[in-house]
Amino acid sequence: MKPLLDGIVGARPNMMKMAPLAKALADDGGFDLRIVHTGQHYDFQMSGVFLRELGLPEPFVNLDAGAESSGQDDQTAAIIERYGRFLDENGSPGGVIVVGDVNSTLACSIVAAKRRIPIAHVEAGLRSFDRTMPEEINRIVCDSLSSVLLVSEESGMKNLEREGHAPDMIHYVGNIMIDSLKDALKRAGGSGIHARCGVKPGRYAYLTLHRPSNVDDPEILRSLLQTFNELSRDRPIVFAVHPRTRKQIDRLRISLQSANVITCEPLGYMDSLALMRDAWAVMTDSGGMQEECSVLEVPCLTLRFNTERPVTTTLGTSELVGNDPHLIRDAWERLSRGEWRKAAPIPLWDGRTAGRIVDVLKREWL
Repeated sequence: MKPLLDGIVGARPNMMKMAPLAKALADDGGFDLRIVHTGQHYDFQMSGVFLRELGLPEPFVNLDAGAESSGQDDQTAAIIERYGRFLDENGSPGGVIVVGDVNSTLACSIVAAKRRIPIAHVEAGLRSFDRTMPEEINRIVCDSLSSVLLVSEESGMKNLEREGHAPDMIHYVGNIMIDSLKDALKRAGGSGIHARCGVKPGRYAYLTLHRPSNVDDPEILRSLLQTFNELSRDRPIVFAVHPRTRKQIDRLRISLQSANVITCEPLGYMDSLALMRDAWAVMTDSGGMQEECSVLEVPCLTLRFNTERPVTTTLGTSELVGNDPHLIRDAWERLSRGEWRKAAPIPLWDGRTAGRIVDVLKREWL
C-alpha cells in the first residue's frame, strides 16, 4: 500500500503551487495524495476558478473554514479545529505537504506537528524580517515544525542555516510557482482579457492591491488610489480589485476619478497571466506576482517596503516602492525613459521544481 500524503490548499497561491506537485506525484506513483481544501478562500473567483484552470485534482474535502471567520485568529482557529476533526474521522496521512505562508499553512502544520505527522514545507526559508506581517509569523512557525524544508531561492538556504536548522533537512529545489507559470503560458493566449478590458498589449499597466499595510489605513489607500489616478493619464491601468480592497473602497466611499483606471473583479489565473505577460508594467503587493514578472521579464513596481523574495530585486525585475507616492511616481518616470533593470536567469526557476520535490520526498519518506 502506497503512503498517503495530505496536500493542504486554502488560498489562490497554494493552488498554483500544489497543482504541478500533484501532477508530478501522480506521474511518479510512489504516494497517494489527498487534497485538503481548508476553504480559506471560499468564493468562486478566489478559489473555484483556480482549481478548474490549474487542473488540480478535486479536493477530498473542503473544510469550509473561511466563510464564517472574521479575522486572522478566528480563521486560524477554525482551520485547526476542522482539520483535526477531519483527521479523527478519516485517518492521519503519512506526511503533510504545506505550501507558502497563509493561515492554512500555519494551522495545518500545527495540527500535524501535535500528531507527530512529518511536514514538508514548500517555499521554506523566505523571510521579510518584518514581523508586523502575519505571513512572516506563519513562515517562521511552519519552518520550525517541518522536517523537510524545500527552498525556492538561495536566500532561503541562508536564512534557515542562520536559524539553526540541520543542513540535511534543507533542500534547494527551486520555485514551484514557475512550474505552473510555464505550463499555463502555453494556454494563456486565448484568454480574451485584453479585449474585455479595452486595452492593447504593451500599452497598459496592471495593478493588484490587497495587503493590510496598503488597504487597511484609509489615508494610505486614498493616497495610493489618487496616485494611480494621476499615473493613468499617461497610460491605462487595469486594476483587478481584491475583495478586501473593494470592501474598503466601498466603506470609505473612495472614487476612482479617472476613466483610464479600468477596474475588474479578481481574475482567474489565465486572465491574470495574460495581463501580466503583455503589460508595460505591473504594480502589485503580491509576492507571487513579483516572481512571475521576473520570469516574464516584465517591470514590477512592488508596492511594499520589504520582500521575502529578495532574488526578484537582484536578478529579477522587481523594485520596492512601498506605498510612497514619490517613489511610485519616480519609478514610473524612470520606466517611461527606459531605465529599468533587465532580468537575469534565476537558478532552478526552470519549470521542473515539482519533479525535484518528488525526488526529495521519496528519499525522506519512502
